[in-house]
Amino acid sequence: MPQAATAATGGTGLATAGRSGVSSGNPSGTSTVVTQPGNAMVSATGNGITVSVRESAMLRKGLTFTGLVPASDAGDTIEVERLGHETNGTWAATAHGTANSAGAFTAFWPANHIGRFQIRAVVEAPNGASARAGTPSPPDTVTVYRPSIATWYGGPGEYGAQTACGVTLRKNTLGVASRTLPCGTQVALYYRGRTMVVPVIDRGPYANHADWDLTAAVAKALGTYVAGVVTIGAVSLPAQ
Repeated sequence: MPQAATAATGGTGLATAGRSGVSSGNPSGTSTVVTQPGNAMVSATGNGITVSVRESAMLRKGLTFTGLVPASDAGDTIEVERLGHETNGTWAATAHGTANSAGAFTAFWPANHIGRFQIRAVVEAPNGASARAGTPSPPDTVTVYRPSIATWYGGPGEYGAQTACGVTLRKNTLGVASRTLPCGTQVALYYRGRTMVVPVIDRGPYANHADWDLTAAVAKALGTYVAGVVTIGAVSLPAQ
């Protein structure tokens, strides 16, 4: 990986006229928000069902769900369902497993769609025709990221300049540049077990075949600052 400790690695159209309006409550694009761990297991229990899964995955790398249902459901099929923008706001069958004699089950999803999803498990009816209505586990949240090339920009020589989205670039500005996403779009980022969500604040990148240009503050928070050009996980999140 090329070293880039003090220089930007991709131009982003600073000081050009553009649309204003980054995410509400953060109009300057600055924040003290730090990264969050992204490789933790999340688990939910309710209605006699427990389901656990890792909270982050890369596209097509897969997610394995484990869980427990009452021993009386031994031999039954457990359906894991997901809900998100990609499923048009409805619960969609995602993976299936079979409860063993102790009620434990495992199910695998190839993670073939990017996005942030709620995940739940439900015991199917004995005839397999449909899941039992009203008895799912409480939802967990998982995020599936697309592998993407990222650079960073915004060294001292660029502080004080206006981005294409009307944000004044500063040392602590958190944001990304995108060639196509509207200003203010929230983007979830993942790198080596760290995650964070930041808004689109600029246009670019235009070098290194990159998909995203991170501000220096984001690069430092995620740990990509020294490497300069890296592969990260990224996915845009729908407006709430």
